[in-house]
Amino acid sequence: MPDNQLTEIEKAIVRISRSVIIISILFLVVTGIFMITLFDMGTGTGANHPPVPEPQTVSSPSTSIETKKPEILNAAWTAPDESTLPSGKEGEIILYGKDLIAQTSTYLGPKGKVANISNGMNCQNCHLEAGTKAWGNNYSAVYSTYPKYRARSGTKETMVKRINDCFQRSLNGKALDSTSREMQAMLAYMKWLGSGVEKGKTPEGAGLQKLDFLDRAADSKKGALVFTNKCQSCHGKTGEGSPNAEQSGYLYPPLWGNNSYNDGAGLYRIIAFAGYVKNNMPLGATKENPQLTDEEAWDVAAYVNSQSRPHKNQSKDWKEISKKPVDFAFGPYADKFSEAQHKYGPFQPIVSAGNKLK
Repeated sequence: MPDNQLTEIEKAIVRISRSVIIISILFLVVTGIFMITLFDMGTGTGANHPPVPEPQTVSSPSTSIETKKPEILNAAWTAPDESTLPSGKEGEIILYGKDLIAQTSTYLGPKGKVANISNGMNCQNCHLEAGTKAWGNNYSAVYSTYPKYRARSGTKETMVKRINDCFQRSLNGKALDSTSREMQAMLAYMKWLGSGVEKGKTPEGAGLQKLDFLDRAADSKKGALVFTNKCQSCHGKTGEGSPNAEQSGYLYPPLWGNNSYNDGAGLYRIIAFAGYVKNNMPLGATKENPQLTDEEAWDVAAYVNSQSRPHKNQSKDWKEISKKPVDFAFGPYADKFSEAQHKYGPFQPIVSAGNKLK
């Protein structure tokens, strides 16, 4: 029916119907645009949201692993935080063990308030930061690997035996009573430090790094220059060390002489000493930021270990001479090489001849 024939009421109804239709159409259009936008944002395919890449992986011969934080897979061991210490007496004995490691001389040195059985050095002079520093001869693998067989003694050794070896060699002293509160505290501390290490495993950063061999013997004359330039400010011109304020021990230990480690200590072996100084000396050095070259480390190790120091009778060590380490300084040997070459190198000819690096 034409509009001019409609009543005014009917015309009003038509106008309202048209408006409703137009509004409905507009609503549907806006809703459609909104839904499309939401879909684009959710899938990352909109103009302002590029596609999210799939996680990248790297492949090894045995497995594939995500590369979110690959450094964690090869991270060096770190000591547990002291906030995780057990409460009460158990925590107290662990902290006492730590104090004994850090201030051995205070308790067990020449003026020790518990006993007088060591030379004035502290355990942490060799086991840095109370045995917690990566590549600083730390205790991370002690609890996980002991008891274990050691060729030097030819026996299966306990942690007590190993600790007393240090007292008798590195501290040039006497064995600590295995039943004493001090021994039990050291054992508790080492057990706590290694509590996160799987039994039988040695974590990254334990012990000392073994440097690549030189193609020559380590040179003590060159090492003397390194010592003068880099070491004597702490350890003294004649390697005598620097005493602490209380005169009860050393702030910086003696590197030779009557108050230093004897020739039965682990650091008297030049391979161990070279790795030790490369990653830890001079003060402030780390594996990531060394202050010496490999050659300087080898040479200063030769210089320090060429100086006089207490002697330990080692006639009962290494009953199987074929098991002596390549850098063990005292014969007899199962090969034809001299004591001088076993002490200073070059070591590759010895290894090539059949002696294993132990």
